[in-house]
Amino acid sequence: MTMPFAELEPVYEELAMAIDRVGEAQAPLFLAKLALMLAHELGDRERALAAIADCERDLLRE
Repeated sequence: MTMPFAELEPVYEELAMAIDRVGEAQAPLFLAKLALMLAHELGDRERALAAIADCERDLLRE
């Protein structure tokens, strides 16, 4: 089950504020920990790996 796009805005806003709170130096570690926690919650290794690949591909395309 996926979250409707309309519900993503408050998640994005909280994520941005959390990144600001932890600071620029800790942001990469925070994001890695968050990604691992969300992958654990997702409970599907293949979907987690696909999401990593999708995000990487998107950033490399820019």
